[in-house]
Order: sequence, then C-alpha cells, then structure tokens
Amino acid sequence: MIDVDSTICEVAGKLKAGAAFGYTKVLGYHPLLATRDRSDTGEVLHARMRKGSANTARGARRFLDEVVARVRRAGAAGEIVVRVDSGFWSNETIKTLCRLNVRYTMAVRANTKGVAAAIAAIDETAWVGIDYTSDGEAQVAECRYKGLRLIVRRTRLTDPRQLRLWPNWRHFAFLTDLDGDAIEVDAFHREHAVVELDIRDLKEGAGMQHVPSGNFHANSAWLQCAVLAHNLIRWTATTGQPAGAEQRVVARTFRARLIDMPGRLVNHAGTVVLRGPLNWPWRRWFERRLAALRSLHPAPT
Repeated sequence: MIDVDSTICEVAGKLKAGAAFGYTKVLGYHPLLATRDRSDTGEVLHARMRKGSANTARGARRFLDEVVARVRRAGAAGEIVVRVDSGFWSNETIKTLCRLNVRYTMAVRANTKGVAAAIAAIDETAWVGIDYTSDGEAQVAECRYKGLRLIVRRTRLTDPRQLRLWPNWRHFAFLTDLDGDAIEVDAFHREHAVVELDIRDLKEGAGMQHVPSGNFHANSAWLQCAVLAHNLIRWTATTGQPAGAEQRVVARTFRARLIDMPGRLVNHAGTVVLRGPLNWPWRRWFERRLAALRSLHPAPT
C-alpha cells in the first residue's frame, strides 16, 4: 500500500532558488512524497523536491515510475495499491498506473460537470448508510464514469438547527479499479488521510519544517536527509512490537519516550553500561525495542 501526496514547505527568504508561491499562496517548495501505509511502518518510500510553483500533478508520472520500480527492487512481489487525492486526477496518471500493473483509488473533484452529472444519475435506492459521526449521516453508492468505477460518499449534518443552514448533501467521490464492496473500498480509501501524519512527522520530527539553503540542489539533499531521519524514527518505533500496536505514534511522542530518556554511561567491571531510570514510564517500551535491535544480524558484506 502506497500513499502519494505533496506538501508545501514554507520558507521566509525570497532569494532561495526554486522557492515560489503556489496554489496555497505560501512561499516555499512543493515536494512529492510516497509513503508506506501507516498501519505498517509509515516510512517514506520516495521523495522528490520541486519548485514552489509546481502544480500538484507535475512530474507525477515519472515519480510513480520511480517509486513502483523502487519497491519492486526491494522485493515487493504482491499486489501494489496506490492511493492519491484529487490533485493527481488525470487520464495520464490512470494510464501510468495501469501500465505499471498497479491498482489504485483516486479522488476526483465532485463539482466538475461530468462527475456531478454521474452522481446526480444515481438512483436514491442505491445509497447505503454507513457509520458516521453522532451529529451527521453518510451514505455510499457507486456508478460508472467514463467506463471506470466511481464510488461516491455523501454526508450531511443531522442537527435541525445546522440542517437549516446546510440542508444539501456534500459529495466525495473517487475512481478505483479495486474489487469488493463499495462500503469497504470507501473505508479503505479514506485511510489515505493518515498520510498527513507522515507529512507532519517529516516536518516537525525530521527537519522539513524549514528548508535552510538558498541552493535548490542543497535543499533537495536536505529533503533526502529528512526522509532518512524520519524512516529511522518509524523503523525504531515499529520494531519489537506486535503488529498493529502503537503504529500511529508520532515523532514527538517517540522523541519524548525514547530519545529524551535520561541516562548515563558507567564503567562496570571494564564494560560500559548505559543506566536509565528504573521508574521511567516507558521503560518496557524502550527495552523491547533495544532487545529487537540487538537481535538483528548485520547485513553480509
């Protein structure tokens, strides 16, 4: 499972090469990122620095070629699924994914003429209710759009006072070539939102909050260093724990529990020993990961 997204890395200096204003009206850079599903490791699989004025989908075809080739070289032999938001919606992106034999879910803009017409043609009896927040309701249905499977979720508030202000349904749609029940595929696609946790960690926990150099290529190298730091955090956070547990821990939590732990090195009978506090709240957390790291065998040279 690969989530592809982009983000704006804000800068203050107007003389930084490549920094520009984009669709968010923020001065900065606009890198592309591909991350592994957060329920697995949440590591960044690929990253490419771009100018701040770059459109969201600019370079997406080449980027997808690179990331799919990379994960297959790393040993991924099973089915690969890519999730993207509506910024990457284009026929070229769909053709690229099909050529790479990659399955996908791709958000589309529901207010465009063709998509809106397809949604309006859905029969009212086709909508199926799903679990939603206590102050709202949601339903899911599917139809065909230009020969592709289009799954639509519509939501609205149920509070009578708010319903007077917003009485209409809001629609969210995506294209997919995945099989399965529409409700399950919709829930799967919505998990794409967790990519924002990786983006936040990359900025707050690994150094991409600021882009320091005035040289574009130096900032590209800075991005790769930040990706490496982020991945080291994710690998350590998910090492030595049962699958599915503590997978969404963010970099700030990891830093507080494992990196900021007080300790001291002492010489005990000629052996250097790291002593930590016995009453540290996350002592078992630390010990479990330390034991897992010690059990790893070095790669053959």
